[in-house]
Amino acid sequence: MAAPRRRLHGKNAIITGAAGGIGLETTILFAREGANVLMADISVPALEKAIAKVKEVVPTAPRLEIIKCDVSKEADIQAMVESQDSWGGTDVIFNNAGIMHADDADAVDTPEKIWDMTQNINVKGVWFGCKHAVLSMRRHKKTKGSIINTASVVALVGSATPQLAYTASKGAVLAMTRELAIAHAREGLRFNALCPAPLNTPLLQDWLGDDQPKRHRREVHFPTGRFGEAIEQAQAVVFLASDESSFVNGTDFVVDGGMTRAYVTPEGPATVAPQNQGH
Repeated sequence: MAAPRRRLHGKNAIITGAAGGIGLETTILFAREGANVLMADISVPALEKAIAKVKEVVPTAPRLEIIKCDVSKEADIQAMVESQDSWGGTDVIFNNAGIMHADDADAVDTPEKIWDMTQNINVKGVWFGCKHAVLSMRRHKKTKGSIINTASVVALVGSATPQLAYTASKGAVLAMTRELAIAHAREGLRFNALCPAPLNTPLLQDWLGDDQPKRHRREVHFPTGRFGEAIEQAQAVVFLASDESSFVNGTDFVVDGGMTRAYVTPEGPATVAPQNQGH
């Protein structure tokens, strides 16, 4: 890992879904780059394990705290954001928490309760995060701020292995992010949507298991020959959070190894993946 450049020095950041995956990797990189980070998740035990890992990997982290937050509840989001008032207000929020339910299916077989649960977490949760981040930034008279929302490449391309509620929710995140970017641009507040491809997470790998045809059906679409890693998404979030991206606003920031631009993919061995820091 390259030496940090302190690109987020002095910035107060919130990361939801911080206990694992993209959220944990982003927390590590944010802390390494000098940000004060509030880690939010619905599971306190998972958060406690995650913060211990961050402190182990980044012993010089400036300020690191955890808070339990159910992003589908506005009161939780409000309390989370307002807890940073004593820090000087929020500069960056990464609305990353979301679900992809096993019972999510197509137009016929997706249960209504799964649809509603998915929209409540993946869409309303992002809206609440954006809303209260804007209020915090206004309250503390911030002249620049970065709001990053996790969407997905499934909001850009269709899949014959549908998870309709999830896909619809991520499409909503793209549209919402785009509109907020324009609405708040003159305030100096930037909104961008991260669009990850499928990642090499324990959840996905456990689901694929030893079913080689099931695995190949997905891997074949990657020009790199492999799934993405959480740290590759986290590196993109660091850029979007930093002042280096000051003229990047309203984007669908696609980090997918070229998957959504591919027609016929190359043959040969896969590229080497970088190592995650949170394992």
